[in-house]
Amino acid sequence: MRFDGEIAGLGTSNGPRIVVGRWFRSPLGAFVDVMLQQADGHRVLLAPTPAVAGFVASTYVFDEVVTGPVEVSVQGAWRRLHGPDLRLDYWIGRRTPLGYLLACQPRPMVRSPRWLRIIDPLARRVLPGVRTRGSAGAGRQEFYGAYDLRRVLAVEGTWRGRPLGGLAPLEPPVTFGFGSTPRSPVVTRLVTTILEQ
Repeated sequence: MRFDGEIAGLGTSNGPRIVVGRWFRSPLGAFVDVMLQQADGHRVLLAPTPAVAGFVASTYVFDEVVTGPVEVSVQGAWRRLHGPDLRLDYWIGRRTPLGYLLACQPRPMVRSPRWLRIIDPLARRVLPGVRTRGSAGAGRQEFYGAYDLRRVLAVEGTWRGRPLGGLAPLEPPVTFGFGSTPRSPVVTRLVTTILEQ
């Protein structure tokens, strides 16, 4: 199973750490989901449909799953997300130096579990907390093949009626699965490949 899209990973000064998945092509169709970890460690999944909620919750670990409309609109460099209890606006900046390097990879390599196994030790060293492969829930193997990286420059919004505050590093790392997004707030374009055992 392959999911082609982008992941925005960012921290906020008032505590919530947020991972937004915008999937343009997937076995479940196009969709947006949000994984949010509160300052107290409570992990919440916001999913647009029961089918998406069931699949994501069987792959990652959450303390709470909320199903309801999750949508992102694009207005220039701004992404405006509306979901259950969450309003999040984030501003995407330029491609990072690492993003230029990632963009040089032939696309078949980005989709190759064999290649992603080889580069996993390098990814761990360059971006602490980041993994290109690992074990997912339900006996699945998961591979992340990144091909672009852009900075997130600003954020604003509310979670359950409380302001998120300003942009902050994503630390400590989120604990939904075997890896995290980079510490610096970024949007990563990637292909996620999931192999059933």
